[in-house]
Amino acid sequence: LDADKEGFLRSDRSLIQTIGRAARNLKGRAVLYADKVTGSMERAMAETARRREKQLAHNAEHGITPVGVTKSVKDIMEGARRMPTRGRAKGNKVAEQALAFSADIARLSPAALARKLQQMEAQMQEHARNLEFEQAAALRDQLAEARQLAFIS
Repeated sequence: LDADKEGFLRSDRSLIQTIGRAARNLKGRAVLYADKVTGSMERAMAETARRREKQLAHNAEHGITPVGVTKSVKDIMEGARRMPTRGRAKGNKVAEQALAFSADIARLSPAALARKLQQMEAQMQEHARNLEFEQAAALRDQLAEARQLAFIS
């Protein structure tokens, strides 16, 4: 950041915000490149130091040790696979359809289930070939659920 230029995004308030954004990361650092220290930089560094001291005192008083957020890859991918629903009614409709689908799958004989899975996979691939990725993804999720139900029952 070219911090020695006064003006837009170089005011003390903007620098404090930028430095604060970097501080939210566990090993985050804000590097202010400058030929000379401006008044805005001086005020921003003083305010940052004051806030840091206040936070360290609070952490020491309450026995808090800052740690980074840890998530497994599986947790991250779960959010990517689920499509958000809009509104409660649509969510209920999807849940009812899923329940009906599960009941239908549970009633099928092993041979009929195998045919149904092949049919669903063919439909999924057809949707993908037609660039209908949302429908293909929905079928992919249904296929995974059907396979899981088939192995449970």
